[in-house]
Amino acid sequence: MIKSELVQRISLQNPHLYQRDVENIINAILGEIIAAMARGDRVELRGFGAFSVKNRPAAAAASASAPA
Repeated sequence: MIKSELVQRISLQNPHLYQRDVENIINAILGEIIAAMARGDRVELRGFGAFSVKNRPAAAAASASAPA
């Protein structure tokens, strides 16, 4: 599901809300999640999942043209 589909589905389930208001609400929620993860915070959505950023060292790339 993409964001526009989510907006449409929530709008259909809540006809008392304008679609642009639903979109603003979803953008605000996703913006907060993005900001929290950018700060390195853990994000937990009960009943859905937990997300955190893990830093891993870069992998050494192998060149297909270089002999092994």
